[in-house]
Amino acid sequence: MHATTLSIAGSDSSGGAGIQADLKAIAAHGGYGASVITALTAQNTQTVTLAESVSKAMLEAQLRAVFEDLNVVAVKSGMLPTPEVIITVAHALREHAPAHYVLDPVMISKSGYHLIPAESVSALVSHLLPLASLVTPNTHEAEALSGVSPIRTVADMEAAGRRILASGARAVLVKGGHLDHAEAVDVLVTPDHCETFAAPRLDVRHTHGTGCTYSAAIATRLGQGQDLSTAICGAKQFLTAAIAAGLEVGQGIGPTNPFYFLASPEAAEAWVASMRAEGRADV
Repeated sequence: MHATTLSIAGSDSSGGAGIQADLKAIAAHGGYGASVITALTAQNTQTVTLAESVSKAMLEAQLRAVFEDLNVVAVKSGMLPTPEVIITVAHALREHAPAHYVLDPVMISKSGYHLIPAESVSALVSHLLPLASLVTPNTHEAEALSGVSPIRTVADMEAAGRRILASGARAVLVKGGHLDHAEAVDVLVTPDHCETFAAPRLDVRHTHGTGCTYSAAIATRLGQGQDLSTAICGAKQFLTAAIAAGLEVGQGIGPTNPFYFLASPEAAEAWVASMRAEGRADV
């Protein structure tokens, strides 16, 4: 049965982040994406005006429908707005035990809208961190999860990652995109080692959905058989190209372009060839 990457996240009505960005990133990697929607948001490239959680019954029904029928090998979660949602998702993950679970602890939108209340942060730490193969906080989220603040250097990122690791996660990737450094450096912390992943810092405006795209790409690559470091390295290269090709959609911060390689037949062929060269399954 064909492998599935499941995104458990909120819906972005502008199409640039959340479930919509996840499914694009999964498809770009030759994967099959399924979705469980945790919340509806009314947003565009400039602002989020409203966010509402789905009912517990609807959330449970979606989880049951997907897990009972599809071959879910990897899961990523994004916006989990309430403790009830977090506990419900945790129960499903414990029951079905997917091989890989990437937790993107989405807390604040690109426009500054607080997507989850403070009590959800503690619920996330208690119920989901211990289940995660990888947690992917940006520096603001890492500060909230670890208590290490402010995070300004790579050493700070490693310290925060180790604090989060102590909460039960198997690995933590602290993303440095918000820091004022010459390069965009992410720090992977595991019980055994610390590793950095660097890419050029691009002077571009359209970066909506970067975290969603990154975590979905990592989850898909893990589900296709890559080890953690290889999956992160490939996903970061993919994200950098998607950011460079960002789309001027709307009047605010437009989205990244996960289908940048469709700009020409030659680019598409090069992308497919690179995936085959990596020996990924189902590609």
